[in-house]
Amino acid sequence: MRKITLIKHATGAPGLRLFGLGPKLKPSNALEKLKLLFNQNAFWAKNRNKHQIKKMLKNSSVIVTIWNQENLIGFGRATTDKVYRAVLWDIVISKKSQRLGLGKIIIEALLNDKSIKSVEKVYLMTTNSTDFYIQLGFEQNSHQSLLLLDKNQGKS
Repeated sequence: MRKITLIKHATGAPGLRLFGLGPKLKPSNALEKLKLLFNQNAFWAKNRNKHQIKKMLKNSSVIVTIWNQENLIGFGRATTDKVYRAVLWDIVISKKSQRLGLGKIIIEALLNDKSIKSVEKVYLMTTNSTDFYIQLGFEQNSHQSLLLLDKNQGKS
């Protein structure tokens, strides 16, 4: 790794979303790089299109990216009501950059953001990284059930 840069974007990430800005606020084709990061590193986020990604960013409360020079290698976001609840979403580190502590950096940046720092509960869902999140203080919860209405089920 050469030079790692963490970017905490403004709410809705207008620079990233509208202008594709990366490190040092330089145009970096960042939206295309984010789409590629999802496609190559997150089975659950494959095939998102740019329009969907822009809408997702616009409606997110906190957005964090990690860059190695001009390469986008990490992403995370959260939504929150700023009082009671926050949910972490789409935590992704490129496969080549995993096991370097970058996931922890993203989680800490999200949790320490002023809009999340004082909420009562922070939720997240994971398919295969439970142990990672437990190391960071999250607990499995047997008192609540995850219910899902998949509105895309059956669509091709």
